[in-house]
Amino acid sequence: MKYFLFFYFGFLLLQTSEAQKTSESFSVSGEVLKEENIDISKLSGYTLVHMDSLRIYSHDMQPKGLMKNIDGVLLKDILSAIPFNNENPKVLSEYYIECQATDGYKVLFSWNEIFNSETGNHVMIVTSKNGTNITQLDDRIPLVSPTDKATGRRYVKWLSKIIIHRQRI
Repeated sequence: MKYFLFFYFGFLLLQTSEAQKTSESFSVSGEVLKEENIDISKLSGYTLVHMDSLRIYSHDMQPKGLMKNIDGVLLKDILSAIPFNNENPKVLSEYYIECQATDGYKVLFSWNEIFNSETGNHVMIVTSKNGTNITQLDDRIPLVSPTDKATGRRYVKWLSKIIIHRQRI
C-alpha cells in the first residue's frame, strides 16, 4: 500500500509540473518604456506568417522532430510595437533580447539579428502547427528560429518572458 501511495502521489506531482510548464501569456520587460503583457488572444491581432514545415535539429544536428503547416507571428512585429528605452537609434546595437521559458530555458537574440538581418524575418511565435491551434499545443507558447542550423537550440517551449537588455559598450 505504501508503494502504491508513493507512486500515486509521484504521478500526480509529475502531472501538475507538466501542466504548469505551459503558458497562456508572456511579458516584455526590461529596457522598454512600458512593460507589456501579451496573452494568446492578442497574438491574433498581428500579421500571421506561414511555413510549410520545420525540422528540429539538436546541437549535434540529430533530427528531433518535425513541425508541419506552421503559422505564427514574427517576434520583430511584436517588439516593433513596444518602444525601447533608448536615447537615440545609435545605441540600439547595444541591445539584446532574452526569451525565457517557464522551465527557465533561455535563448538570446541581438537587436541587429532581429531588426537588421534575414533572421528577424523568420523568428516567430508559433500560433498553430500540425493542424493544432496554440490553445491546444503541449508546448504553448512556442518560439522558433527557423534559419538556425541547429533549430532546437533556440526552440523555446512555454515562452513566458521576453526581457530586453542593454550592454553598454
